Amino acid sequence: MRGGQSLAEALEACLIEWSERTGIEVETWALPATDVPSRVTRGVMAAMGEALSNVERHSRAKTVSIAVTAGRSGLRMTVSDNGKGDSAPLTGRGIARMRAAFAEIGGSLSVNSVPGEGTTVTGVVPMRR
Repeated sequence: MRGGQSLAEALEACLIEWSERTGIEVETWALPATDVPSRVTRGVMAAMGEALSNVERHSRAKTVSIAVTAGRSGLRMTVSDNGKGDSAPLTGRGIARMRAAFAEIGGSLSVNSVPGEGTTVTGVVPMRR
């Protein structure tokens, strides 16, 4: 990530590069309109990188949908692919790294996968009161 770049700008650049490199279409549903603290930006970018890597390596998806929103209640990241999905609980180093990236910034991350329908990764960081 370049200095002075907002989370939305960093995500946009990352998603364009990834889509061009992999040939997987990216549908961007939402990007944060507000400034996000740099430590949160780093955590979200780390988790997004892992999520996209998993889509590329494992999902056989044609499309991935991305939504990252930030507001008074906190930040929410959703990465959803239309790949093969899985019925087994999803574990592995990539998922562990995504969970760790969100835990470091006070958040949590869940992974939901449905065979034949794809996988959705959701990360949430509540705002500190």
